[in-house]
Amino acid sequence: MRRICAGLAGLLALVVAGAQAAEPVKVASKIDTEGALLGNVIIQVLESHGVKTINRLQLGPTAVVRGAIIAGNIDIYPEYTGNGGVFFQDPQDQVWKNPQLSYERIKARDLEDNKLVWLKPAPANNTWTIAVRQDLAKSQGLVSLADLSRYLKQGGKFKLAASAEFIERADALPAFQQAYGFELKPNQLLSLAGGDTSVTLRAAAEQTSGVNGAMAYGTDGPVAALGLQTLTDPQNVQPVYAPAPVIREPVLAAYPKIETWLAPVFSALDQKTLQTLNARIAVEGQDAGTVARDWLKSRKFIK
Repeated sequence: MRRICAGLAGLLALVVAGAQAAEPVKVASKIDTEGALLGNVIIQVLESHGVKTINRLQLGPTAVVRGAIIAGNIDIYPEYTGNGGVFFQDPQDQVWKNPQLSYERIKARDLEDNKLVWLKPAPANNTWTIAVRQDLAKSQGLVSLADLSRYLKQGGKFKLAASAEFIERADALPAFQQAYGFELKPNQLLSLAGGDTSVTLRAAAEQTSGVNGAMAYGTDGPVAALGLQTLTDPQNVQPVYAPAPVIREPVLAAYPKIETWLAPVFSALDQKTLQTLNARIAVEGQDAGTVARDWLKSRKFIK
C-alpha cells in the first residue's frame, strides 16, 4: 500500500510540475522603443521554441517594470546592467562603469536578494546622454557635455526634452549637472511622459515649445536622421548600460533552455545593430514586432 501511495505521489508531483511548466511566460518591457524591440525579440524566440507567452510589452518606466517582476506579476523583461547602481543604492561605485564587473555584480546581487537571474547581455551600451540640434552644435562648437556647460554659463539658449525619470534620477541629469557644473531651471525642461527617446528626439528636431536638446540613449538610431548630434561624456559620468534579459528563477527552472535560446541572440545585438533596428521603428515607423521578426529570421534565429 505504501509503495502504491508513493507511486501515486510521484505521479501527482510529475503532473503538478508539468502543469507549472505549461504556464505561459509573461514577457514585459519598458515603454521606450528599444524596450519594444527587445521584448518582441524575447517573445518571438520563446514562441519559436513552443513556449506560450503573454505580451506585457511597454508596461511602463523602470520602476514599474522592476516592481512587477519582483512581485511576480511578470516573468522576464530586458533590463540594463547600469541600473544596478540605483537598484542597490550604490550608484557612485565605479564597478557600474565596467561592462563585465557590473554584470557580475548585478547578477549575483539580484539572484541573492530577489531570485532574479540575469542572462547573457548584449555587447552594447545604451547609456544616457544628451543630444542637441546639429545647427546649434555647429554654431556653438558643442561636442561634449563640457561644451554644453560652457555654452549655458555664457547665457546660451537651451531647453531640454526628457522623461521625468531622466530629470529626477540621481544618476541621470543631476549627475551630469554636478559633474559638468551647470543647472537647468524648470523653464529649461520639457518633461514628457514615459521614457521613449523617439519622442524627446522629435521634440528637439521639431523645436517643440522651444526645445533644442533631448534626452537620448547610446543605441538610438534616429539621432543623425533627425538632424541631431549626441554630446560626448568625457568624465564618464554614466554607467555602462548593457541590455540583458532578466528572468525569475522559478520560471527559468521550469524552462531552463530559455538561457540557451537567448544567449546567441543577445550576443548578436551589438551597438550598430541596435541603432539600425531602433531607427527602423522610430524613424521609418515600422512595427517593433515586424522589425524583430525580420532580424531574427535574417540571422536564422527563428524560421
